[in-house]
Order: sequence, then C-alpha cells, then structure tokens
Amino acid sequence: MKRIGIDVGGTNTDAVLIDGERILSSIKVPTTSDVMTGVVNTIRGVMEQSASAGNGADRPIDAVMIGTTHFTNAVIERSNMERIGVIRIAMPAAASLPPGSDWPDDLLQLVDPMVFMVEGGHEYDGRPLVPLDRRAIAEAARRIADAGIRSVAITALFSPLTSECEEEAAEIVAGIIPDVRITLSHQLGRIGLLERENVTMLNAALQQLGEKTVDAFRTALAEAGITAPFYLTQNDGTVVLAEIAARNPVYSFASGPTNSMRGAAFLTGLTNAMVADVGGTTTDIGCLIDGFPREANNIVQIGGVRTLFRMPDLLPIGLGGGSIVDPESGRIGPRSVGYRITQEARVFGGRTLTATDLAVASGRADIGDKAAVRDLDPALVQSLLKRSVSMIEDSIDRMKTSADDVDLIAVGGGSFLIPDKLKGVARVHRVEHAGVANALGAAMAQVSGEVDQVFSGMSRDAAFAEAERIADARARKAGAVPGSIKTIETEDIPIAYLPGGSRRVRVRVVGDIGQEA
Repeated sequence: MKRIGIDVGGTNTDAVLIDGERILSSIKVPTTSDVMTGVVNTIRGVMEQSASAGNGADRPIDAVMIGTTHFTNAVIERSNMERIGVIRIAMPAAASLPPGSDWPDDLLQLVDPMVFMVEGGHEYDGRPLVPLDRRAIAEAARRIADAGIRSVAITALFSPLTSECEEEAAEIVAGIIPDVRITLSHQLGRIGLLERENVTMLNAALQQLGEKTVDAFRTALAEAGITAPFYLTQNDGTVVLAEIAARNPVYSFASGPTNSMRGAAFLTGLTNAMVADVGGTTTDIGCLIDGFPREANNIVQIGGVRTLFRMPDLLPIGLGGGSIVDPESGRIGPRSVGYRITQEARVFGGRTLTATDLAVASGRADIGDKAAVRDLDPALVQSLLKRSVSMIEDSIDRMKTSADDVDLIAVGGGSFLIPDKLKGVARVHRVEHAGVANALGAAMAQVSGEVDQVFSGMSRDAAFAEAERIADARARKAGAVPGSIKTIETEDIPIAYLPGGSRRVRVRVVGDIGQEA
C-alpha cells in the first residue's frame, strides 16, 4: 500500500512516501506561514524524488496521513475558536463552580460560552439525581439558536457511568437547531466533572476550525493531484478519517510527538523504550509500551485548561535545534527562532546564536557554514552543551518508572543534540530517517477504536465482550478493515462502591487501513 505521511511542525514540515514498509523518499522543508502551501510543496517534493529514483511513480497514492498542530496552536495562541453553548446537567448538586470557572481569563473571553445549568444527571451509583428538566434544555436550545451559536457542549453528572441524560439532551437540542454541532462529554472524558466538561468545551469550540482545516487539506491535496482518502493523526499513535477527526479535534492534541514515537518504534524495531523527539523549538520525552506511546493517567493542562481524557504521557522541555542561546547568562531556550532557523542561525548566515550553532561548533553536527562559528570559545561551547545534556538527563529521569537504565531512541531534526552517553541510559539508538520519524509514524499508522467506560449488571467476561464490540465498531467507522482489527490493550478496575458488579473497562483495538475508505 502506497502512502504519504506528513507532519506539520512549528519549525519544519516533513513528508515521507512509503510502499508497505519500504521508504521510497523523504523530505524536510521549513514550515511556511501559509501551512497549506508547505503541505503541497512537501507532497510534490517526495513524489518528484520517488519519480527520479524510479520508485513506482506510475502507481497512484492509496492514502495520505497528516499530522497537524492547528488545533493545539488555536488554544495556545487564543485564536480560531468559536463561541459555544454549554449545557451542564447536574443541578442542584453542582452549582458552586460554573462551566469555565477555572479557565484562563483571555481564553474564556475568546470562547464566551453561553452557559445553562439544568436539573438532571445521576449519582455515583447510577441512580438518577433528579428527573431531567427537558423544558429547561429546550429553552436553552432556543436561546442558543437565537444567539447564532452552532456548537454546543453537553455535560451530565456521572455520564461515563450512564449517558442517558446527555443523549436525550442532544436529541432535544438537535431537534431545535438542525445544523448544530454537539459534543457529549461521555464520549471524550472520564470521571471528574470539571475536567471532563473542560475538554468537551474545548472540543466544541474547535469543531468549526476542524471542518475548515479538513477542507483546506482536501483542497491542498487536490492541488497536488492526489485524490486518495486522507486521515489525520491522533494522540494515541493512530489515525482516523479526516471527516471524523474534524468532529473530535481534541484527539489531535500532541499528535506530533506520538507520530515520532511510532516512527521511532518502526525504525528501530524496539517496542519498549524511551524516545526523545528533538524538534526546532522543543524536545518531547515519552515512553513506548508495546510499540505505542504510554498514556497519561492524570490531569493534563492544555493552554492553561485542566483536562482529563486520552492524552500521551509526554514531558516537553524548551530545547530544540532553533533554541536561542544567551552566552552571558548561559541560558538555552525556551525561546526559539523556529522555522526562521535557516535565516537567523549563525551557520546559515544569521546573527542569532542557536543550539544548532553550538552543535556545529563542537563537531556534533555538520550543517551550514562551520566557519561562521569558529570564533566561539570552545570552553563556552562545551559548558553550554553540558547544560543542555543536563536538561535532557533530568527529563529522562523524571519519565522513568524504575531506576534501571533504559534504551533511548533519538529522533527529530535536532536529534544531534542528544549525545551518545547519558546518565540513566543504557544505549542511545540512532537510525536512518530519524529526522522524519514523525512523518514516518503518520504514514505507517493504523486505525484505532477505544472504549473507556463503566459497565454494570453483567459479568466481567460480558463487560469485556461488550467493550470489544463497541471498540471494534468505532475502529470500523474510523476506516479500519474489519478482518484486520485486533485487541492490543485491555484493563478493568472493579468499583466496589457501585452496585451490580460495576467495573471500569478500557479496551483498545487497532486495524489496518483499507485500499479504499
């Protein structure tokens, strides 16, 4: 199967063309201010490379996988987020902290949620708290429609246990606002009302951007002459059809580092190791478990918003190839020249001292004009590089789950900043194509389906069977070939304080992408 994988980063846009497990061509270009232009250029670049090498240029592309930072950037930069309606079904129990009460002021002002808190929801044991106030929901929907809002976030108390209230509320809202986009909290988050509501609100505020982004990518691919189905990468190391990804843009948060981790596993054959993905601005430290990124089990802040949903366990540090160096203070990063590195770094004729300049001056990297950094004091260069090594070693130590030395895979365009010897590391693995591991991880990704919910009134085996059925259906809907789907992760936790033998069951399946989607 012939695929193109693209990863749009803040500094570089990378692309690879693969046929099965064979890498036909790869390219790395600076990210353009007009992201879509960069996407078109990278596609044309890998296609031209493949054609010149005679690598199956006559065969059409079967699929395109794209990793993008559009949605994360929107939250961080406080842009491209629409006004939303928020319906919390939890009264009278949850009135003290209204929706968005823990959001940063500037983000809350941007989204400007129209909030309604109505009676309904459930107790922790599945019993109704109070009857659902359907009239209040209908009135909220009419007021949301009158305000011109077309994206609504609905959260009900203990909805991961039973989703009845959210689903009924969604039916009422959709009946009044036919063209509405609805996000239900039980489909995204876990137990924990505020954090689950937060990610639901973020998702609702980004759905319009999701649709626009997918349309823009479709136009860019058509401009490059590609008509194959395309997918967006997710933060669990898999992909999903672009149209589905547009409905849940929050699942694309942190997808870039997870692409790199999956690419690192593919390039080395290692399924259990630490990964350091060194980009132009940051280094992301993560852990591979059975070939997939380790998942975070705690609260993750996104743009200052506390969330609790599926996110990779990553530790980002402000160290990358474009990190700005201050020789006087000895500070490296977190500020970076980003995609302007080819204009501003000293080895490229600029005047800004960067981490890349240090690597070239020390002989770690052979990039640009080495003569441009000959005036640097060798002792200063070594001192600054030693500081960068300490940053990496400390981060690896924080991510380890035992005192044992671990294997570390160094990938990313700035992987030359990782030395061969590190404290706590048994071996540093370097591989060909490490600079485009992110795009490779996107290209070879599979489709996943996941369930993480509470089941009651059934045996453990029956709960797992039902969870696998739901996960399988979600994987098929996302574009997986039915016969290729397999279960890769299962987990269950009995919940003693709930009746009916309740247990939280988590099942994850993956499947291959078909020739046609």
